[in-house]
Amino acid sequence: MKTYSIAAIPGDGIGTEVISAGVEVLQALAKREGSFGFKVDHFDWGGEYYKKHGRMMPENGRELIKKHDAILFGSAGHPEIPDHITLWGLRLAICQPFDQYANVRPTRVLPGITSPLRHVNGGELDWVIVRENSEGEYAGVGGRAHQGSPLEVATDVAMFTRAGVERIMRFAFKLARSRPRKLLTVVTKSNAQRHAMVMWDEIAVSVAKEFPDVTWDKMLVDAMTMRMVTKPQSIDTVVATNLHADILSDLAAALAGSLGIAPTANLNPERAFPSMFEPIHGSAFDIMGKGIANPIGTFWSQVMMLEHLGEAAAASRLMKAIERATADPRLHTPDLGGKARTADVTAGVIEAIEKENA
Repeated sequence: MKTYSIAAIPGDGIGTEVISAGVEVLQALAKREGSFGFKVDHFDWGGEYYKKHGRMMPENGRELIKKHDAILFGSAGHPEIPDHITLWGLRLAICQPFDQYANVRPTRVLPGITSPLRHVNGGELDWVIVRENSEGEYAGVGGRAHQGSPLEVATDVAMFTRAGVERIMRFAFKLARSRPRKLLTVVTKSNAQRHAMVMWDEIAVSVAKEFPDVTWDKMLVDAMTMRMVTKPQSIDTVVATNLHADILSDLAAALAGSLGIAPTANLNPERAFPSMFEPIHGSAFDIMGKGIANPIGTFWSQVMMLEHLGEAAAASRLMKAIERATADPRLHTPDLGGKARTADVTAGVIEAIEKENA
């Protein structure tokens, strides 16, 4: 029987709670399937580790996880530690060296969840946002000089390479081709950012020639926010830069009902390194320890993990179980207007897995 090795990194805040729920669901799913299992190794990296050791993960951290089949990640962010330390010390310290350059964030209104958009009942909002995940605005290039003086200067340089833009464009076009509508929107800001974003646009035109069956258009990022709200049915697959997609995908999750349900896959498509799967909701310290964190974003991220591992049937079974759970108002956590607890949702999904005949 195939056994998949999973590196579980709960991180901070509610990360521990949702990853614990996620592992419970994975083990129930493996038992139900009977054709594979999981060996889960837990790593206590994050803010509390930083307070003890002065770093978010050990120096050899990546060596400890690079042979795993996948990484299940909770969140990074601690109220006692500056955000740039937690992000660059853990999440980005894994994503960038492991070349997880394709960040994929599906968004749709799940059964039983109400979108804040009055005219959306379900099928009008069904998107996948592809985020360039290795360079751009989060390349980490820049610095500060004359710190603390009246002459202080700080720079953050957005770095775009032809190779990096070409590969994310090609990935996005391939993904759009695989979806029924074969529709892609390329998000840009080339009217104001006249160098890197103009190159971004030019590469999009060039790569598009390889995909004559994909219909595509271009949209300035500010106009894209309006289109997402007023014409959601006009959108299918979206590709955007690291910063633009980061912002747009949070808006997308909110329009679908809650950040608590939104999943992420950080993919290394060439599989030279393990890919990492995480909910997008963050550490949410305000609800930490209350037992009310929504685990659906973690479960949906695990659907993407199973698809990446080649377990399509198990992925389908878990997705159907998620939909059965969200369709039941008794299993709505407070972010969805309900009173359910994390354990209630987890038990509901496990029950649905056991009953599902996919």
